[in-house]
Amino acid sequence: MDLKNGSVVTEFILQGFSAAWELQIVFFVTFSLIYGATVLGNVLIMVTVTCSSTLHSPMYFLLGNLSFLDMCLSTVTTPKMIRDLLTEHKTISIWGCMAQMFFMHLFGGVEMTLLVAMAFDRYVAVCKPLHYRKIMNHRLLNGFVILSWTIGFTHTMSQMVLTVNLPFCGPHIIDNIFCDLPLVIKLACVETYTLELFVIADSGLLSLICFLLLLVSYTVILATVQRRSSGGLSKALSTLSAHITVVSLFFGPCIFIYAWPFKSFASNKVLAVFYTVITPLLNPIIYTLRNQKMQEAMKKLRFQNVSST
Repeated sequence: MDLKNGSVVTEFILQGFSAAWELQIVFFVTFSLIYGATVLGNVLIMVTVTCSSTLHSPMYFLLGNLSFLDMCLSTVTTPKMIRDLLTEHKTISIWGCMAQMFFMHLFGGVEMTLLVAMAFDRYVAVCKPLHYRKIMNHRLLNGFVILSWTIGFTHTMSQMVLTVNLPFCGPHIIDNIFCDLPLVIKLACVETYTLELFVIADSGLLSLICFLLLLVSYTVILATVQRRSSGGLSKALSTLSAHITVVSLFFGPCIFIYAWPFKSFASNKVLAVFYTVITPLLNPIIYTLRNQKMQEAMKKLRFQNVSST
């Protein structure tokens, strides 16, 4: 194989945020607080769902899984990004880069599929309330979780198998805050047009299909609520509008980055921040911390802990 400069790249340089040192400090403090809140919020939700008997229902089972995925997705990229804000040379080894991409697409693919399962849960709860317990049984819930992880693993492996053996021998600067497929593929020393098309088909279609399924499910739920009572429609709109906002913030950047031509949106760091830093914090706030039942369960657990001590 003909390598451009006769040398093999062993690490990449992440350009990160090109800003003044003072602004870098602001970013460091801001993202550190966001990441800390993300981990704390999602761990609190997982502990509450596990320990509170009042939350042993299909919806909260799925929410607990979502919190785990949000924490993992944020942890794959955010700590490295925060550390790089205080360093002049922002480097990452080639295998560290591959690992980052593998886990990003693993947790991202699982979360997309799980969000569709959560929308189906809400559809059954609203449209078929009398059959909710019968339909959303433990077997189906476990099937949703297994299917989500299977799709996520297949999604990431199908791309990483083709990426991990690419030769990198020329430019090694990644104009982003973390490694991601569109930018890394472009740095390979071989023609990658076919691989780029495959990534668009794989990641782009997965994002788009899940997003459309979510919108359809929410539309059906709103239409069902509207037919049954006008008062319930305003409440449903208040709840689902927040859900749709979070879903849009997560899926929007993914669709732009992977379903759009590579040169257009691949290096947009703002989009990358939204779906790896902001959304994992918004999910626990929107889906659970605004939930009255969740708040009551947290207060009850806190009271029990105080009483036991």
